[in-house]
Amino acid sequence: MGLDNGSTATLMLPSGLITSYKAPMWHGSTVELLHTSVSEGDDGEAVIQGGVSLALNYEDDNEVPWSPSTWVLRDIRGNSKDSIKVELISSDADNMVETRHIVTLGEDILTSEISVTNSNSSPLQWTGSIISHLIVSSPEATYALGLEGSNFHNVPPFLSNFGIIPSDLDEENDSEIGQLWKQMGLKGFFSGLGQRNKKNASEEEMEGEEDDGYKQLNEQMSRIYTCAPRFFTLIDRGRRNSVVVGRDGFDEVYMYSPGSSHEIYGEYSFICVGQSTMLKPIMLGPGEVWRGSQHLHNPNM
Repeated sequence: MGLDNGSTATLMLPSGLITSYKAPMWHGSTVELLHTSVSEGDDGEAVIQGGVSLALNYEDDNEVPWSPSTWVLRDIRGNSKDSIKVELISSDADNMVETRHIVTLGEDILTSEISVTNSNSSPLQWTGSIISHLIVSSPEATYALGLEGSNFHNVPPFLSNFGIIPSDLDEENDSEIGQLWKQMGLKGFFSGLGQRNKKNASEEEMEGEEDDGYKQLNEQMSRIYTCAPRFFTLIDRGRRNSVVVGRDGFDEVYMYSPGSSHEIYGEYSFICVGQSTMLKPIMLGPGEVWRGSQHLHNPNM
């Protein structure tokens, strides 16, 4: 996907992973805004992580979980002057749950919109997030602007198919996240969230209110903000650029920082943000449709 002004985005099929979003900057060049990592898998194949992906988990009355992982191209429309829209679709084996992912590239914005349709005769419960790995020079040089006053819950990092998590995270027993991994029994987010109120973790450790309107992201953190504004800004003083992150439909904002103990401009030079519905699952009745979206706006032109 490419526009005349230089904005480009790269989308992979059948995974549906957005691996690149290059945006024009004030200095006349284009800059990559997404962070990806390529490694070798067990079978020698390339394993790509990071970027923008969907991590969704559905469950019906029979408590049979399903997550969309294979996407099919449904439509492409638009033009290189204004915007290009790509629509992907994924359905379960019985075609009872349909998920559509619409990726729109504009001159100064990349939007990921999802719609979930429950065609079953019984209610559907789902949790998940649109997860974005935003490249930075270093978390130490990165600040979140606009989250002051938002309540938050400290949680283990998302363990999605495309998530990037430092391999030594569970060994860092002195860090906040290391302690959470221990409390959760090293389980993934979907299975571990229900245990977040264990008695050995106080309310003060698990929940709080953000008191910093210009929050430096240099320390390890993994949390979900509630009652956050619909738009907030991530500023990278090292790369001298910023990204405005927005959402529609979602009530929660997930944020993860690997901290600044890693090499700058390296594998862990990113901040992960996600528009999520994890603390409060969404219930869809028979025939109902839910819609939500994430916006990555480039204000640097």
